[in-house]
Amino acid sequence: MCLDRICEHFADSDALISRHQGLRYTYAQLKQEVENAARGLMWIGVEKGERVGVWSPNCAEWLIAQYALAKVGAIMVNINPAYRIRELEHALTQSGVSVIVAARGFRNSDYAAMIDELAPRLPALKHTVYFSKQRLGSSITWNDLLENGIRAPGSPLHEREASLQCDDPVNIQYTSGTTGGQRARRYRITIS
Repeated sequence: MCLDRICEHFADSDALISRHQGLRYTYAQLKQEVENAARGLMWIGVEKGERVGVWSPNCAEWLIAQYALAKVGAIMVNINPAYRIRELEHALTQSGVSVIVAARGFRNSDYAAMIDELAPRLPALKHTVYFSKQRLGSSITWNDLLENGIRAPGSPLHEREASLQCDDPVNIQYTSGTTGGQRARRYRITIS
């Protein structure tokens, strides 16, 4: 993976600074955090090709999740932080998201409440992971995911990475259609 090569070459250089969170990672630290998250995702059963939604405003965890999902061969489904329940339901249902990694909320949106409301109508959804220290219902926290990843052996992750191909799907994005006018609404990207 390109990230691994960059992390080896620039191990002690700054890789990620999240000023609003007071976080700073060197490339070596970022690589370790990504691998912990990747092993944690495998611990909850994320398989190659599985769709995992990430719903959050900008934060360090979002970037770490993106790289971790790439390492396990999952398809990241970007969920717009401004989505309301109707858009969220469409994106999660249409993409077949089985795991959602999310902030608890953003601005005046309570993401946790929306996910709880939709959960009974999302048969593919197996797990919810919150960027939070507090567990909600059957969800797990980001720290739970990382801690379980720390305890997990590294060899299954390395085997998974070795099985990945450069043309494997990695991302599904939804847009409002406003960037391309009326024509954009007629087309839908499907990855099978």
